[in-house]
Amino acid sequence: MDGSEDRAQLGPAENDWAPWTGFAALVAALVLAAVGSLIVDIPALALGVKITSEHVPHGIELADTIVQDLAFVATVILFAHLGGRAVRSWQIGLSPSRLRLLRTIGAVIGAYIAFFVFSAVWAAILHVSTKEELLKALGANETSVLLAFSALLTTVIAPICEETLFRGYIFAALSKWRGWLPAAALTGVLFGVVHAGSAPAADLVPLAALGFMLCWLYRVTGSLYPCIAAHSLNNSIAFGALEGWLWWQVALLLAGALAAIATIGLALARMGVISAVSPDLHVGLRP
Repeated sequence: MDGSEDRAQLGPAENDWAPWTGFAALVAALVLAAVGSLIVDIPALALGVKITSEHVPHGIELADTIVQDLAFVATVILFAHLGGRAVRSWQIGLSPSRLRLLRTIGAVIGAYIAFFVFSAVWAAILHVSTKEELLKALGANETSVLLAFSALLTTVIAPICEETLFRGYIFAALSKWRGWLPAAALTGVLFGVVHAGSAPAADLVPLAALGFMLCWLYRVTGSLYPCIAAHSLNNSIAFGALEGWLWWQVALLLAGALAAIATIGLALARMGVISAVSPDLHVGLRP
């Protein structure tokens, strides 16, 4: 096997995105997310909803966060098509894993275990026990409706949208600069920093580690689907832990989240949004 085949087996799909656009896409995504929040907040204020810097109603916070996540996907679409380029969904990672099913599952579990061990060691070193602030802001403990929408946002919408931006575009663009390792490290750091508003400061380093491991997972599988699944796995466990759920409740949440993600994927494929994989993309890539 020659060097070109070795390179084809690992890493994101081929693209012509300049490395600097990885950073630009993140800035644009944050700006677009802020604008999206205003689109939600201004009509709410006009209707008499009281919104201040100290207090945002749970429903508004939920709507803001969903719009912000969708802004991530919109940014990827805009940047991928800059200059009138024709871009296929498989270039963003929406294609089958290069590995067989059992190996893909093993890679997902391995990535999560590595992150879990790092997080445990980090917490032991700092002697901290932190809780994510986002669920409190979303009012997950207030009503069953808010709990359901918070779970949907945390375990389905966020994994899809964040993976599309960070792994699908940013990591793919940065990988063309100094290779996958610096790109994974940078993407991981950016991933952690973006969560500064919803997670305690002590959690940002473990989140950066999670971002790094998800980049590794994308590199070895060549697909965003395992990354989305691993992201959903982490968020489901975190959600259940913060809510004080039993293991079987967390398992049901994860199963429901993965089913919802699969349903969305199938629906997008039927609509033609997710295009067919390039015929020669995975030739000879299943060990």
